[in-house]
Amino acid sequence: MPGATAVVHTLGTLLEDTRYKSALKEGNVSGLVGAFISSIAEGSCGRNPLEEPKKGSNSYEVLNRDAALRVCETFLASEPEVEIEGPRPFVYVSAEDIFRPVIPARYIETKREAEVCIEEMIQDNPKFRGVYIRPSLIYHPHFRPLTSPIAAALDLSATIHSKLPSSIPTPSSFLRSLSPAFKSSEEYPLVSPSPFDSVANALTIPPIHVDHVAEAAIIAAENERIDVSGVYGVDEMRELIGWVKKGQAEVDPSHVERLRQHA
Repeated sequence: MPGATAVVHTLGTLLEDTRYKSALKEGNVSGLVGAFISSIAEGSCGRNPLEEPKKGSNSYEVLNRDAALRVCETFLASEPEVEIEGPRPFVYVSAEDIFRPVIPARYIETKREAEVCIEEMIQDNPKFRGVYIRPSLIYHPHFRPLTSPIAAALDLSATIHSKLPSSIPTPSSFLRSLSPAFKSSEEYPLVSPSPFDSVANALTIPPIHVDHVAEAAIIAAENERIDVSGVYGVDEMRELIGWVKKGQAEVDPSHVERLRQHA
């Protein structure tokens, strides 16, 4: 990729049966439910740790991890055609751990593997910087209509949890308390061994609009933003784009101007 000043890598899959994407876009409830049921059934069977993970073209290993590593390798080997101040950014769209056990653990595991491998490739090269965007549930009322009611419910849950004092028991704290007793048979060092933690995350991390994810990635990819590197969760992305919570000060006009420039 000669001449590239930045890379934003968005390729990935939530399910290895990629037909869920068209079902989600078309609002096909039965098709989406079928894909998720198939996913849950596959995940409940578990994976033999002595077996090599699947390497099909639609596998988590290929789409979520290997593809990103090959693109990153090519980017690191390239030279910009114009002089650039500061390190060139490689922005990888990862994910929060909120989908287990509905989604197989290999989804988030391969996302984390990609983050670690990319950072290892970049950390010793001052000409580059890695940014790892971790959105929660990404929703859009028109392009992903089926996600809107789920997003509304999760947003309400996250709001309620954020307002309650830490001394008051909540559904998320109850789930986390159960986590040590319900560890998965195959522990993985980059994610929590229990799906209860993942469900608790889903209840406390608000969903994020697809436009906000895109704006955060655009800002992270700006060459002058040398201050942006490492992991960016939902709260950090919102801060990056100047997103305002109710009751807070108005948004910084510079963020509005930047959004207009990229519109």
